[in-house]
This record gives sequence, structure tokens and C-alpha cells, in this order.
Amino acid sequence: MILIDAKCLHAVNSACHLSDLFEHLQKAIELEHATIPPYLTAMISLMPGKNQEIRDLIHSVVIEEMLHMSIAANILNAIGGSPVINKPDFIPTYPGPLPMNINKQLTVHLERFSKDVVKRTFMEIEEPENPILFPEKMRLNNLTEDSVATIGQFYLSIRRKIEQIAEDVLPGDADKQMVSHMFSSDELFPILTKQDAIHAIDIIIEQGEGTAESPLATRGNLAHYYRFEEIYKGKKLVEDPSADNGYSFGPPIPFDESGVFPIAANTMVKDLPDSTSDEKEIRRMAEEFRYSYTKLLNGLHRTFNGDPGFISDTLGLMYDVKIIGEKLAATPFPGRNGETVGPPFEFSAAGI
Repeated sequence: MILIDAKCLHAVNSACHLSDLFEHLQKAIELEHATIPPYLTAMISLMPGKNQEIRDLIHSVVIEEMLHMSIAANILNAIGGSPVINKPDFIPTYPGPLPMNINKQLTVHLERFSKDVVKRTFMEIEEPENPILFPEKMRLNNLTEDSVATIGQFYLSIRRKIEQIAEDVLPGDADKQMVSHMFSSDELFPILTKQDAIHAIDIIIEQGEGTAESPLATRGNLAHYYRFEEIYKGKKLVEDPSADNGYSFGPPIPFDESGVFPIAANTMVKDLPDSTSDEKEIRRMAEEFRYSYTKLLNGLHRTFNGDPGFISDTLGLMYDVKIIGEKLAATPFPGRNGETVGPPFEFSAAGI
């Protein structure tokens, strides 16, 4: 379960002005982004043409994390703040914790796909406060409510505070609101009013956690936790009128373990040797990935800071990151027998 320091929750609850929420929405943006590199790394490690159903499920979660990051940025703009996406520490250090002191006992790595990483990390990140059991009981963290809060509670606190202190029409510059053909208009829309912000926060919570009664989120898709549970169990979660909760695990989701590139965990550019011409070329490709990812973040920063139309150019950078990452995953890691090069999600000053 995603847990944060309860001090974050208390700070939101004690906010008197919309400006008091700026830093908390910035942290929400950073959190939504921080889940993308581990998910993308696992997806990139799946060989082309293998484990396609698993790849599609992970990809669907990545896209929605991008959506949530965009929603949080739109809300921050709507209340008069300014998202910061191109600073060096926007990209977390992996391995390490996620932003806002989340699950200090959970260390997130950038590693190849395995059912172990799905269970140990992805399901732990996405676990709702009260997961629905289909049919095995999932372990909950034994932590006191006094010291921690869930990310769902954090978003609900922001929702409640906006409802309490905001005027019906929000004060931000409407021209900074970003929409994109990448997302449907009922998921990503201009946030101009208090009600728009409330609805947008509900989308983030439901897509991540589902509801207390159903594993489904908006548009009839499974919430993230249950998509990862499908992958882990190797079975689709389908409607079942005979089951207590209306769903059960049914048709198989196959996993071919031989269809995973053995990428080195937590690859950084500095780890790659550059003595020979071949090594220099591999390192150059890793540096290109780092540069492209930083340029992507810089493009998003520009998009959310007065140039929303630039999102069209930014989408092309997303494709570049994917292509370079896939090339690295298929490239033997120099000096490491049996491993390939992982994508180095690092900040590059050259990309700014």
C-alpha cells in the first residue's frame, strides 16, 4: 500500500489559502511521475512479440500514470500555482523510496520484468486502502494510522480542502490548461471550476484504487492494483455472478520467462565502460536515452507553464524514449556476462 508521512495530510488539512496547496500538488506530480520509470523498465524488458498481453497491461497503467501527472499539473495551474518538472531532483534516485516518504521499507528498483517485481513492488505501490479479495487475502502493512496515511487519503484531503476554500471559478490562467488527443476528454479536461477539480481528483483515485465495492475504475477498466494482480496470478479478473464479490480469476494470461531481456537493475550511465569503440557506442546510446528523457521532462515543463500546445512535440519525445530503451534492453552489458543494458532514468543537464 502506498503510505505517506501523515504530516503531509495534516499540512493539507490545515491549509487556509489555495497557495498553501501548491507544494502538495507539486509533490503529487512528482509521485505520479516516480512510478513511471519502474513500470517502463519492466515493460521495456519484455522482448518484442513475447508476453504481449502483459506488456499491454503494464503500458495501460503507464499511460494512466501520465494522465494522473497531467491532471495534478492542471489542478496546480488552476489554483494559481506553477508545476516544476525539469529540475534535477524531479527524477528520483533508484533504488530508493518514492516521494513523500512513501513506504520507507519499500525500496523501488528499476529492474527487468518478473512476477516477483509485480508482487513485491508494483502491487505494493498500487494497493488500495481496502483491497477487494478475489479470493485470497492480500497482506496489509501493519502500520499505525497516527504515523502514516494513504495516497488516496492525501488526494481526498486536497479534494476536501479545495471544496472548502476555493471559489466556484478557480483563479488560475485558463490558457495554461493542457488537453491532448492522447487521453479522452472525459478524463483530461480543462480545470476551470471547483467542480472540475473535484471530478479530476476522483478520476485519479478511482483509476489507481477502484472503489470499495468494485475493482473497476472509470470507463470500466480495472484499477491499477487489480491489473497487476492479474499479471501476478496469470489470470484475467472477470465478472462472475456466482462469486461473492462478483468477480473471479478465470482465463489465463500466459507468461514466457524466456521472453524477458536480462537487463541489469538500476543501470546508470557511469556504470558503463567506455574503453573500446563498441563500449563507447553503447555508452553513447545510454547517454542519448538520458538526454531524451530529460528533454521529455523539459517539454512537459514547457507544456504546463504557458505553452499547452507543445504537448504535440512532447509526444514525439515519448516515442524516442521507448525506442532507445528497447535498443538498450537488447544490447549486452559490457563486462557483465548474461546481462543487457537497462534504461538509465537520470537527469541530463544537456537536455535542458
